[in-house]
Amino acid sequence: MELHKKRILIVGGYGLVGSNIAHLIRKKYKSTDLILAGRNPKNGEELAKELTNAETAYLNLDEGFQLSLYGAVDLIIIAMEDHKNILREAAISNGIACINITELAEEISPTVILSLHENLSAPIVLAAHWQAGIITLVASQVAARFSQITRVDTAGVYDEKDPVGPLVESQVGSFVGKALLREHGKWQFVDAKSNARTIRLYDQTSIAGYPMSTLDVPSIAAFTGAANIRFDFATGKSIGTNKGLAASHDLYLDIEGVLLSGETVKLRIVISDSKGVSHLTAVGVFLIVEGIFNFDDQNTVQKGGLYLPETIVSTDNIINRLAEFEIDIIEEIS
Repeated sequence: MELHKKRILIVGGYGLVGSNIAHLIRKKYKSTDLILAGRNPKNGEELAKELTNAETAYLNLDEGFQLSLYGAVDLIIIAMEDHKNILREAAISNGIACINITELAEEISPTVILSLHENLSAPIVLAAHWQAGIITLVASQVAARFSQITRVDTAGVYDEKDPVGPLVESQVGSFVGKALLREHGKWQFVDAKSNARTIRLYDQTSIAGYPMSTLDVPSIAAFTGAANIRFDFATGKSIGTNKGLAASHDLYLDIEGVLLSGETVKLRIVISDSKGVSHLTAVGVFLIVEGIFNFDDQNTVQKGGLYLPETIVSTDNIINRLAEFEIDIIEEIS
C-alpha cells in the first residue's frame, strides 16, 4: 500500500548509501516526502529533482541540529557518522522514529541507557549491523531449521573495485581496534589484528578476515544461543569480479548445528548483491523503514520502543524478499 503524508529526513541523503536509500523508498512509495540533508546540499539538487517530492537541506552536525528547520518529520535516517548522538537524541526527545546504521557494538550504550530513562513514543532502531542487518535477518530465517546451533561465523567481503562513500569507508577501517565476539559461551573484546580467521570464498580460494564489532554478533546470539559467534571483515575478489562483471558485495553465513530432523550439518549461505555494498546497505534500511510504518490499510506506525532489524522486520520469508532486490542467495550444506 502507498505510504501517504510521511516526511523522511535522510542525513547524508545524497551520498552513495543515502541516495540508494532514497531511490528504494521512492520506487515503491511515490508520495513520501524526502529531505536529503548534508553539508553541501547543492550536490544533491539533481537527485532531488530526479526523485520528485524531494528537497535538499543544509545540515552540519558540528553546528548542532535544529529540528524546526526541516518541518514536520516522521523518520530520521542517519546515513553518516554522528558521534555526539545529536540526531538520535533529538528523535527521542521529539517522538520521531529513527534508524542509525553507523555505530559499533560498544557505542550503543548511551542510547540504550537514555531509552531506559525515557518513554519512547516512536521506534528507535539500532541498525549498526553490517548492511543494516541483512545477514542477521537471513540468519533468523535459517535458524528456524535447527533444533540446536553451536557455531555461527559471519563475514562481509569487500571488493576494492566496489565504489563506496565516506560512510562505508569509515566502517571498512573499523576492524583495526577491539572487536566483540563470543567463544565457548564467553563474551570477549579481542584485538582484531591478532584474531584473524581464514575465510573460504565461493571460488574456493581463502582470505584472512578480521573480527569487527557489528551488532550482528549479539543479535545472532540472542535468537540462536550459539556459544561461538563472530563477524569478520575481509577484502578480496567478489563473485561479480570473478565472473568478469561489476564488483558485488558478498556476505557469508556459516552455521553449525543439529537440524530439526536430527542431522548434524554445516550450512553455508552466501548473499551476493551485484549492485555493491552501498545498495545492499540501502536494502537493509528500506526493509526497516517498511517495518516502522507497517504499510497496512490503517497506515499505522510501529509502537514506540527500542528495536533491532530482526525485531522490526519480518524474517519468515526474508530470503525471497531479498530476491526482489536482485540479491542472490546461494546455499551449500555438508
